[in-house]
Amino acid sequence: MDHFNFTDSLLHAESVPVSDIVEAVGTPCYVYSRATLERHWHAFDRAFGDYPHRIHYAVKANANLAVLNVLARLGSGFDIVSGGELARVIAAGGNSAHTIFSGVCKQEWEIREALESGIGVFNIESEGELEAISRIAGEMNAEAGISVRINPDVDARTHPYISTGLKLSKFGLSQDRALDIYLRAAQSPGIRVHGVACHIGSQIVELAPYRDALDRVLDFVEQLGERGITVMEIDFGGGLGVRYRDESPPAPDEYARQIREQMVSRGFRIPVAIEPGRAIAGNAGILVTRVHSLKRNEQAAFCIVDAAMNDLIRPALYQAYHEIVEVVRDGARERGVYDVVGPVCESADFIGKDRELAVRPGDLLAVRTAGAYGAVLGSNYNSRPRPAEVMVDGGTFQVVRARENPAELFGSEALLP
Repeated sequence: MDHFNFTDSLLHAESVPVSDIVEAVGTPCYVYSRATLERHWHAFDRAFGDYPHRIHYAVKANANLAVLNVLARLGSGFDIVSGGELARVIAAGGNSAHTIFSGVCKQEWEIREALESGIGVFNIESEGELEAISRIAGEMNAEAGISVRINPDVDARTHPYISTGLKLSKFGLSQDRALDIYLRAAQSPGIRVHGVACHIGSQIVELAPYRDALDRVLDFVEQLGERGITVMEIDFGGGLGVRYRDESPPAPDEYARQIREQMVSRGFRIPVAIEPGRAIAGNAGILVTRVHSLKRNEQAAFCIVDAAMNDLIRPALYQAYHEIVEVVRDGARERGVYDVVGPVCESADFIGKDRELAVRPGDLLAVRTAGAYGAVLGSNYNSRPRPAEVMVDGGTFQVVRARENPAELFGSEALLP
């Protein structure tokens, strides 16, 4: 469910006509719904009921400060993968103590800044990372909580670029190697063993891979217990999918129920952390673009718009599908089938292919379910300024990231003497 709906043939974001937003900020622009963000976060939080848990929003899905601030006000924790994301969480009012630092390549300055901020836990993914965190924590007279990310070798049945739980993945460690690291961690200065982490991928639309992964994680927790290592938390990652086209992903309550039931059936009541990102932000945002022109050749018809692959790269990168709708519906117009393409000089620059639309130059289109991995993956390719970002709250809206201008694109560059 989201809060982008049609009223009298006009698309609204909550109570605001999308055309009113465009009149104020131009196109292309991203529009986010505060009510949708809040609804989705609460859906995960409530789904666990009285089972001990914490929701850590995955910042990589959408790192806009206003988005993070909305979630911080709800009491959300955060999952980060860089020092830059940590800085954003702090600037947005997030609590470092409720933040998980994941990722395969934490640099020394990032580790130091995380420890200085009072980071909750590091999810480590290699022997060298344990050594670095132990050394730096010792130099700072600090203690670092750690969980090791294990790779359960489970196929998430998703796009190969976002499947992270197989042996061929760069992420995580096999259970045998992870066991050795835990034994070392228990003896390492500056280290406190906190939990076990696992994350098998993104845009997962069935529960079976999660069931298999959690069984293997719990087997591993039992192995740790046999060696005297107590696990304070299981971080089960994120990855629950959303509906882009005809997917039927599990609802948060189904997902949480399975986790609770598996834990209880195995005799565990260890607190659980989860890291939803896409499932919170995905359909909380749209990308609005204006039709520039229509073009036909012998093989295809093109709807050329002012948004491009630098604004939304998912279709080009993942061959991803996003629903595209007219902002103003006119049932009297003739419909045609178009490839919706942008101005970037690449044949991969498309937002959608073979879309049935009733459009004319100057019309507005909305690309749905663009709140996750949309603006955050944007670039300045072709020296294109990135779009404005807007947050809608009921009947009002606010620009939460101003549109870039061309001078800003090279403001940090220099000519040769």
